[in-house]
Amino acid sequence: MSDPIYAIGDIHGQKAELDRILALIEADGGPNAPVVFLGDYTDRGPDSRAVLDTLVAGQKAQRNWTFLKGNHDRMFEWFMQRPILHDPYMMVELYWLHPRLGGDTTLASYDVDAGPRRREKDVQADARAAVPKSHVTFLEGLKLSHTVGDLMFVHAGIRPGVPLAQQTEEDLLWIRNEFHDYTAPHPKVIVHGHTPVRHATHYGNRVNLDTAAGYGEPLTAAVFEGTEGWMLTDAGRKPLHSEVVAA
Repeated sequence: MSDPIYAIGDIHGQKAELDRILALIEADGGPNAPVVFLGDYTDRGPDSRAVLDTLVAGQKAQRNWTFLKGNHDRMFEWFMQRPILHDPYMMVELYWLHPRLGGDTTLASYDVDAGPRRREKDVQADARAAVPKSHVTFLEGLKLSHTVGDLMFVHAGIRPGVPLAQQTEEDLLWIRNEFHDYTAPHPKVIVHGHTPVRHATHYGNRVNLDTAAGYGEPLTAAVFEGTEGWMLTDAGRKPLHSEVVAA
């Protein structure tokens, strides 16, 4: 039996949910349990700053935590650069400060006004003064993937048919339909978030742990032993929802 490893879906600024999930992990696996965070730590929820404070403190304390980069984390990172970088993958009318994406809510947690009447460069100037350097450094240092045994952890997914070592950053952060529609086995079982689902679900070749915390739903953590996984609840481990489709 493989040693347990834990994974947490998209947090999206939900600090109370993060605290609840970390307590469940510690109760199941102890204070040194290995945890992989699947990215999207900020945006939409009310407490992005507090979420990053918790993650940065854990990293500084050398907790057994692995942090992956999500597309929202990259948007925040790029907004803080000079000049501001805009993600070319997004629809032309969208940008990080748009309420649909939630960058405005993230900056509000740092007491920065990102209202639509303000010029972007003025918002950035205020953000660069308010956001701790440790938070920016954390975002810049996030990994794109993490592999343990027969599991590969990524934010969004992988492009089917492309060797794992040749996956692009764009696909690891953004891919949806091509990955979701593929039902044959991947070289490893892919554990991911990025696309909200009602229940944490094991599809046979992949596991989706994004349960829409960014829209006010409960955050999810799962524990894996080999490729078998369970979600963590107040009542202990529960089987992941299963939707295995024959290839």
